[in-house]
Amino acid sequence: MRNTGTILDKILASKRLEVAQRRRKTSLEDLARLVREQPFPLNLAGSLWGEKVRLIAEIKKASPSKGLLTKDYDPPAIAAEYVQNGAAAISVITEVEHFQGSIEHLRAVKTSLGPDSIPVLKKDFHYDPYQIYEARANGADAALLIVAVLGKSQLEEMLAAANGIWLQTLVEVHDQNELEMALSAGAEIIGINHRDLKTFELDMTLAKKLVPMIPKGRMIVAESGIITADDITPLRRAGVHAVL
Repeated sequence: MRNTGTILDKILASKRLEVAQRRRKTSLEDLARLVREQPFPLNLAGSLWGEKVRLIAEIKKASPSKGLLTKDYDPPAIAAEYVQNGAAAISVITEVEHFQGSIEHLRAVKTSLGPDSIPVLKKDFHYDPYQIYEARANGADAALLIVAVLGKSQLEEMLAAANGIWLQTLVEVHDQNELEMALSAGAEIIGINHRDLKTFELDMTLAKKLVPMIPKGRMIVAESGIITADDITPLRRAGVHAVL
């Protein structure tokens, strides 16, 4: 896990403590057993493919930049509304300290939707293969991997762990260097995050800059700063397949 010297470091420090606590509660062997009991995961890439820009709708209680987003937080109810309105997939934030998420939110959403609805993405700061198994054991069909957190060798390790249990990944990048690492590691679904995790500032031109560098056949997801339907128009023109 890389040291970035910014806000991201604080999040990662708390994440280390959180993962250590969860390891003491549930072993990797127990998670592996739970993974084997899960139905086969849904296909995130397949749900995002098509002529129209698809939507990954996010379930999030709070964020470091905006604070508490809702007091009446009901993840299954939010998920049901997303499905009814045509979302292609759902992202559930499970980071505890800074986003007020939990793994229980993910499990509740997946249970409420059932095994044949739309794919559910576990969105968190993943750095340990343990978290990959934990995601799948709790019903996730896919998980977020952030290149800024991992670096090349750790990204490859996490991709191998995910591939080993048929968990798809959304590999997030913020610049050309991170994109090159993601592509060389074999990432199939590339997320271009307009928000710099070191400063939390937005650059809505980033997708337009990076999309031409991505080979055909890869799925491209634009993330952050997408508020209205009008925000999607330039992303569609840039060649993005989906937005989060």
